[in-house]
Amino acid sequence: MSLEILSADVLERAGPTDEIPPPMTETAFTSDFLKVLQERGYIHQVTHPAELDEAATKGVITAYIGFDATAPSLHVGSLIQIMMLRRLQQTGHKPIVLMGGGTTKIGDPTDKDQSRPLLTEAQIQANIASIKTVFAKFLTFGDGPTDAIMVDNDAWLSKYGYVDFLREFGVHFTVNRMLAFDSVKARLEREQPMTFLEFNYMLMQSVDFLELERRNGCLLQMGGSDQWGNIVNGVELIRRVDQKPAFGLTTPLLSTASGQKMGKTVGGAVWLNADMRSPYDYWQFWRNTEDADVGRFLKLFTDLPLDEIARLEALPGAEINEAKVILAREATTMLHGIDDALASELTARLAFKDGVTDASLPTVEVARDQFPVHRTTAGLVVEAGLAKSLGEARRLIAGGGVSINDRRALADEKHGYDQLLPELNAFKVQVGKKKIVLVKPV
Repeated sequence: MSLEILSADVLERAGPTDEIPPPMTETAFTSDFLKVLQERGYIHQVTHPAELDEAATKGVITAYIGFDATAPSLHVGSLIQIMMLRRLQQTGHKPIVLMGGGTTKIGDPTDKDQSRPLLTEAQIQANIASIKTVFAKFLTFGDGPTDAIMVDNDAWLSKYGYVDFLREFGVHFTVNRMLAFDSVKARLEREQPMTFLEFNYMLMQSVDFLELERRNGCLLQMGGSDQWGNIVNGVELIRRVDQKPAFGLTTPLLSTASGQKMGKTVGGAVWLNADMRSPYDYWQFWRNTEDADVGRFLKLFTDLPLDEIARLEALPGAEINEAKVILAREATTMLHGIDDALASELTARLAFKDGVTDASLPTVEVARDQFPVHRTTAGLVVEAGLAKSLGEARRLIAGGGVSINDRRALADEKHGYDQLLPELNAFKVQVGKKKIVLVKPV
């Protein structure tokens, strides 16, 4: 993972695109904030690093990250951003959580091949209300100098008249430059349509930064590296219009050691809200971390000291599983609390080591009128979310790694209601040693 420190002159040399210049030599930061981010692997790019480091050393800085409300929950892919706000507060600075009540109405074209479905005002507000509950697990909110605050960009974006918005801000953006951004070029090169609505998103994000600078003294915007172009636009807008210091910082876009996008599983997105993914499933997600990712994820997603992390990631052979259990325990505790973390750990130990089936295992309910009286093993595996298709399920079964009710099963073997586990009225579907799901006809 390379660290790129981008000064003002480098930004100018980079030209009118969001393509990343060659990595520069790592900077020895003096502020606790940037040192912690650097040591734990959060930093991918920084604008004006020396100036930002000095500001973070001299006093409290205010920084924000924006989150659009496209679903009732954020997922693990957003967790690195939430953790970065946590690191900001832990080192004595003030986080702003910006909810995208306004920008969600438009849709961020970044890293997208097609337009996002437009949500109604009611859907957006319901999503925001649901998402809000997660942040209190990671940040301290209040009125103090370093307490986090949450704001909604609809508070200002919806107040602008179209002509006023264009007149005040449109003059600072050129179509030439906007067309050169990677996020736009990728869509156009694939001949995927990009609406004028989406084209305005980068202006709106830049105005968000300017409004937060004026309203809250915010001088730093953070985000994933796919947001680099949008962030630089905001930095330049503030420096040009208000002649005030403004900075941008991005994290690397995470993928697993095997190249899979962070937070994506066969069963779908790893949601943060408990009603969309149970604490046990969340615990299992971290327990199933690949060996090569354990140290990196401990640094990014837990508060464990670096020397303890170094010990854990150096564990040899099968002992690395101890580190995975600790990662799962720490990450689950932070989101769901210690009780749910320990209960998930106990359930997993009983299920996998002692062969005990417990009602706290993840359960998929299927309506009986949509559930055949006799179900094949492959069908149950797909129903459990442990394979995407019948073909994939049959390949898993052919490898000998699938059991139904603790008995190895064949792909086309049929399982009737008379085989439901009596104590749970469900089928116990297991793939490999780590994945168990109850499929329950209701």
